[in-house]
Amino acid sequence: MTEGRTLVLSVDRDDDIGWKAKIESPVIGRQECLKAADRLALADPEDSDVNAIFSAVKIYDELIAKGEEAVVAVISGNHLHMIEGDRKIAATLDDVIKETQPISCILVSDGAEDEYIVPIIQSRLPVASIRRVIVNQMPNLEGTYYILKKLLDDPKISRVVFVPLGLAMLLYASAFILGYPGTATIVVIGVIGIYLLYKGFGLDEFIHGIINALRASMSRGKFSFVTYSTTIVLVLIGFTIGFFTVLNYYSADNSMGVLLYVMSFIYGAIIWLIVAGLVTSLGVIIDVYINERENLVKVIVFPFFVTAIGLILYGASAYILAVSSVSDFPIGSASAGAYIMYSTLFGLACAITGVIVQYVIAKRQAEQQKEAIIETI
Repeated sequence: MTEGRTLVLSVDRDDDIGWKAKIESPVIGRQECLKAADRLALADPEDSDVNAIFSAVKIYDELIAKGEEAVVAVISGNHLHMIEGDRKIAATLDDVIKETQPISCILVSDGAEDEYIVPIIQSRLPVASIRRVIVNQMPNLEGTYYILKKLLDDPKISRVVFVPLGLAMLLYASAFILGYPGTATIVVIGVIGIYLLYKGFGLDEFIHGIINALRASMSRGKFSFVTYSTTIVLVLIGFTIGFFTVLNYYSADNSMGVLLYVMSFIYGAIIWLIVAGLVTSLGVIIDVYINERENLVKVIVFPFFVTAIGLILYGASAYILAVSSVSDFPIGSASAGAYIMYSTLFGLACAITGVIVQYVIAKRQAEQQKEAIIETI
């Protein structure tokens, strides 16, 4: 017999109980879990989380029947944003542990997705067992069609599948109507490619993080709210100018390769992006200096590195476009070497300066901490 209380935990990582049944987690206790399962079953009888919750209650009953001390609970994440959801799961689990005081956990999952949170649970509580609940179904063509249909009905998946396809078709039709049938295919392929890179590099989570930071800075009255807002405008201007730079060189010579188009975009946009990075860095540094001065050493290097990377990219793009003899490019091939050499040197100088400034501030903070310790003694 196990000494101490065991937590039988059902994890709904995508928050179906909140999204469909309007139930706020955590749900603690046998009766409350049964009520949650009933409401979710009425909202969506085919949801696999219903089976997971009932399975958790069944395991709880078995432990109680053996004379063990146990408690059953259901926690959930976020339906649309997994990073926020995992943070919510961690915070909710802390509350459940504080209330129930278990010494071990039995995790009940409805699939492999939920088991990504095992490290979160193990960092707070030993996991004695993992029970995966799989609903038995006939593996025929009709079942496959049904599964695909259910997946596409999910807002998370439908946004990923339908939005890019719909946008690509709309752009193709618009270009064709405007009399640019040849350009239509290029535009569609380009948009799909940008979207795939956007999802592949996780930029959606990055942008979502920026929005959250903007919202948090506004609610807390931080100076970075102004700089974040300015940065968004500067980035939009930079991307617009970069796009028009590509169109400008494309209209002059449509035989340029993909590399030259990318370099022309960087050449047109990089100055604005450097300014945007400096503005953001300024806001972060000011907020850290006012509110968390001990962390100043971590952020003081940002503007130096942003400038360094921007200068190197600017020099590289100018050099490649110049030596490729792109028509109407303002820099000649004779001076291209000087551009990349000086931009690289200035970039490295900025980076080294940032490291030196960071070292000086870190040393000063260490001395101040040492003096404070001596004074207390």
